[in-house]
Formats: sequence, C-alpha cells, structure tokens
Amino acid sequence: MNTSYGNVFLTPVEYLKGIGPQRARVLKTELEIFNGGDLLNFLPFRYIDKTKYYTISQIGDTEADVQVIGRLGRVEQIKQNDRVLRLTAEFFDSTGKIELVWFKGFTWIQKNLVPGQEYVIFGRVSRYMGRITMAHPEMETLAAHQSSPLSALVPVYSSTEKTQKSGITSRVISLAVASFFQQAQGQIKETLSADILQRENLMGREEALWTVHFPKSIEELSRARRRMKFEELFYMQLTMIRKKMIRQNKLSGYVFHSVGDYFNDFYAHHLPFSLTEAQKRVVREIRHDVATGYQMNRLVQGDVGSGKTIVALLSMLMALDNGYQACMMAPTEILATQHYNGISKLLRGMNVRVELLTGSTKPSKRKELLDGLLTGEVNILIGTHAVIEDNVVFQKLGIAIIDEQHRFGVAQRSKLWGKSAFAPHILVMTATPIPRTLAMTMYGDLDVSVIDELPAGRRPIQTFHKYEQSRLGVLGFMRAQIDKGRQVYVVYPLIKESEGMDYKNLIDGYTFLDEYFQRPKYNVAVVHGKMKTEDKDAAIKLFASGKADILVSTTVIEVGVDIPNATVMVIESAERFGLAQLHQLRGRVGRGGEQSYCILMSGNKLSDDSKKRLEAMVSTTDGFKIAEMDLRLRGFGDMMGVRQSGITGLKIADLSRDADILEKAREVAAKLLFADPELNSDVHLVVKNTYNSMLKGRALWSYIS
Repeated sequence: MNTSYGNVFLTPVEYLKGIGPQRARVLKTELEIFNGGDLLNFLPFRYIDKTKYYTISQIGDTEADVQVIGRLGRVEQIKQNDRVLRLTAEFFDSTGKIELVWFKGFTWIQKNLVPGQEYVIFGRVSRYMGRITMAHPEMETLAAHQSSPLSALVPVYSSTEKTQKSGITSRVISLAVASFFQQAQGQIKETLSADILQRENLMGREEALWTVHFPKSIEELSRARRRMKFEELFYMQLTMIRKKMIRQNKLSGYVFHSVGDYFNDFYAHHLPFSLTEAQKRVVREIRHDVATGYQMNRLVQGDVGSGKTIVALLSMLMALDNGYQACMMAPTEILATQHYNGISKLLRGMNVRVELLTGSTKPSKRKELLDGLLTGEVNILIGTHAVIEDNVVFQKLGIAIIDEQHRFGVAQRSKLWGKSAFAPHILVMTATPIPRTLAMTMYGDLDVSVIDELPAGRRPIQTFHKYEQSRLGVLGFMRAQIDKGRQVYVVYPLIKESEGMDYKNLIDGYTFLDEYFQRPKYNVAVVHGKMKTEDKDAAIKLFASGKADILVSTTVIEVGVDIPNATVMVIESAERFGLAQLHQLRGRVGRGGEQSYCILMSGNKLSDDSKKRLEAMVSTTDGFKIAEMDLRLRGFGDMMGVRQSGITGLKIADLSRDADILEKAREVAAKLLFADPELNSDVHLVVKNTYNSMLKGRALWSYIS
C-alpha cells in the first residue's frame, strides 16, 4: 500500500461496505487485501464492454453477450409433477421480445422480479425452438443502472476458487471500491510532480485510479492506464538510475592503473584466436571502468559461443597486473569445472596459479587452497557457491565474475562482495540474450555490454522441425553423422508436474536408441536428475572423451557441457520447452568448425504458441531475436518467473507490451536525476516523498546488481 494515503487507507477491509468479517478473511489470505488502500490498488485485469446497447431486433442470430434495455412482462414457473423445472419471463422492447430463463435460484429471483418494470439485461443469447432466449441474465433496474458507476466498461478482477465460493465477485469488489472512494475522496495524494503531469499529458492520480476501476469509455480507460503504467515504470527506473549514480559516486573500487605483463603476455602469446570487434569493444569498456576508482558493475551478455569467457579472463588478468586476485563463480559444478579446465589450459606456461573450489573439493586440497588465497599465492579462484563460504578469505580480491548470474540470489552475491576491503569490481555474465526492455528493468542499475558477434569460422546451426512420421529419416541422419566421426545429443523434457511420465519417456528413448545403435560399433550414454552426481559426471566424461556417440539427457546439459565434436542436437517433445531453453540447448552444438544441426521433434497436435515457438527456432539463430519473440509470446511474468522471484511489483504495466512507456519513463527519470540528483528542489518534493516512502524497509544490499 502506498503510505502517502493517510489513515483512511488503513481502514481494515472487514469494515468496508459489502465485505464483512467472513469475506475479509478470504480477501486477506487469497488476494492480500488487508485494508482500503490495498483494495484501491487491486486493479482490474480486464473489462466487459457494456457501452453498447442492442434492440431485440438487432440481436438476430448472434450467439454473443449483449445488453438490452426493455420491460419485464409475464413471469412464470414451469413445473412437472409439482417440481419447478425452470423460471421464465417475457422481456420486450419496441422492436420485439425474448425469453429469459433461470434453472436455479427460482424463489429468490422471482421475489425480486417486478413485471412492468424497466430493466437492463446482459447475457449470452441463443435460440431454442425458434425463440430467442437468454439464460441467467445479469439484471438491474434501468434507474439503478443509470446511477451506477458500473454501467460502461465493467471491471473484472482476479479471483481464486475460494473467493468465488465466498461470493466475492467482481461486482462485490467494484461496489466496495466505489463506496471506499467516497470515503477517500480528496485524500488520494498525487505521486508525480506537476511538471511531469503537464509535460507528459498525464491524468492526476485520483482521476486515473477512479477511471481504471470505473471507465466510461475505451479512450478514457487508455489514458488512465497509461498514467498508472507510467507511474510504476517511472519509480522503477528512478530507483535503478539512482542506485547506479550512488554506486558510481560513492562506492570506491580498486584502481587498476595499468595493463601489464600478465595481460600483454597472454594477448600476444597465448590467445588462441583473434578477438572479434565486439569482444575488443567490451574489453575496452571494462578497462575504462576499472581505471576510474569507482566500483565496476557491468553486465556482459552474449549469445552461446560468443566468447564471454575470454573477455572474463582478460578482465581477471587486468586485476593480476595490478596486484589483486580474481574470482569466478558459476552456478553448477559442471560449469565451474569447465571454466577451470578451459582457463587453466589457456594460461598454460604462464606463472598464474588457478584453483577450483566446489562442494567436491577434498578437505586436504581445500585447506591448501584456502591458505594460498590468504597468502595471495592463488591468483584466480574458480568455483560454485562454495567460494562464498565464510572460511574463504582472499588476501586482496580485486574483481569477481559471476557467470549465469540470474541463478544466484542477491544475498549470495552480497557475500562475495563482502570478501574485500573495498567493493571488488563486479562483472556478471549471461548467455541468455535479454531484450532491451528487460535489460532496462532487471539490470537498469548496471552498465551493459553486448557481445553481438560470433568468432570467425563459426557456422550458423541449421534447425529443422520434424514430426513423428519423420523418425526413421532422423535416425538415418544421426547414424550418418556418427559414421563421419561426429556425436549427437538427444534431450528429453523433464517437467516437475509430470516427472514420472517424462522419466519413463527418457528411459524408453534411451533403451530404444541403445538397441537401434548397437554395440560395439556404437555407444549410447544417459544422464538424468535421478542419477548420483558421480554417475552423471562419468556419463558426461564418457561423451566428452568421444567414447560415447550419443548422449541421451534431460536439460542438465543446457548449460556447461562443451563438446566441440557434437554436431547434432535432437530435442524430443520440443513443443514442451520455452524458446529461451530451446535456444540454450541448441547452443550446445556448433562449438567446433563442422556444420551443426538442431532437430526439433514434436507431436502432430500443436497449440498456436507451440507452432510460433518452433517456427521462430527454425527461422533464426540470433539469440536476441529469439529473446524478443519469447517476450512477446510469454510476457514478462512467465518469461522471468516474476511471481516466484519477486523481480518487480508491477500491478498494471506489462514489459512485453509497454516498451514505449518504459522508454519514456526512463528518459524522464534520467533527466530529473541529472538536473536534481538529491531531489531537493521544491518542484520535485512530491517525487522525493513518494520515492522515500517506497524505499522504507529495503535492505542496503539493494545496491548490489
């Protein structure tokens, strides 16, 4: 609830008109509505359009919801053997008549019907034995309808099974909101400054809130929703930009004065390929950041195989050149081990000590490693969550790199930050391309670098969508690739709700392939979540060494398995995966110089969304285009799991559809903070008070990216 509302907004919900103690209990537990302010901010998610009125002659053969003004005629009970079957009523206007019918609640309904009275009815019409009928219509007298705030675009509020059973309909909520508005009139404080309202041509807050609940026209509703969306996004962006300014101006970071022997020796003698222009650009941006004296907080996003690890290594060598240690944290042991092996190989022959710390590190090795960190003998530490344990102490940690950072919580990242006297420079990396609107929202407080270019020699992966009837052709293609010395992934979904069925599918698939590709000529390995860690690692190592031709797997190989010789990715039941996950899986192949392929297997019956996802995968290998399509198809909430992770508290804005409002809100917030960083001007007092009330109770670690 917005604390600027004042005491009336703290009125317990049970005291609001039409609610009472029983409904209040349900509203609190099901919808988190505790008081009048919460109710006011519980916004409709759609509207029923009752702006149009039909005459009975206009209804024709339509089978749709219509609204008609007319007069009630004869009301009659239809009985059979003294049992009431239904209640009927004649309803007419100057152009014709229809029959209204009810199949339950006869006594209460008949008691409230007044023949000869003018009513407005709303409902779905149909034809029965040549007559136009409307079953269980919504009805109110014409006089009540004309005086009601609910008479145009009728709001529909989110509900649950319990709210429905408790009789908490959208109409009950609407009437409670309308009544509470009368109490609160004149006390709803503005949250945007007058100059923003005027410059952006926005409604005032009180008018916008009323209109969102009780719009009189589509145009009016559109203006009100734009105002509410702008407010949400404006304060989100104000918070992001201000955090970034505070970090840049107040958080001291180690100064990496120079690029020295480590960096130059590696660049000249150990770099296995020429950097792309995109990689060079990102290295320059990092070099600039670490020389400023302020903490770097930069996100590097790049598609699978774009070369983020080399950029990370060059950044770590900058730290070593200036007398500091470096750390890299990965979400899984497989990925951490892969980084360790890859970086150790690249640094072979250089006087750099690299160590790996995971949950599997033996106690004797762990002690030796921790001692080396404390003395500074360990230059680079690579690991999993194990690196943030309290007993892991660096002599002088200068830079921390977090891979696939969205898999770590803020508390975990803050522990890594706390391992240094100053704030170490932070570089976060993701192989999940992020649409611009999401980057501005989730990472608006970071500087963002994009590696939008693949290394030379990488061929685009060819992607095909195949149905079950093409299975034999796909098997023949797999055999041909294996006979050329290549390897194949076959991935099955593993979705929690249907884990038993999915597990059976995977095991059945493995059994079939193991029989089809017979030993000793071929070898098929399998990996899934029910296996012990050591068994999973053994199967992946078998595949990595080339001793297994096919790896049948769940999505455990989505991140962190890098086998350049694997050229075919077969994804079973591809329609059950999201676009981002399909793209990540596809990125497991195409990592060597040979042409690679991704084959999406699906059932014949596909939903429209599934078709669009698979078509998108076939049409492009550009991760950023895929991400934009994913955002459009799924929306922000589903794409980022907002409900679970609490990324935003948006009630009305939709980042998949409101990019233009987000851009404008960010522009306005940036201009305001540039002109008045502390919001001390009288003109901005409203914004400052609203912003401060929103920040109350937030942890200091909100300044961590």
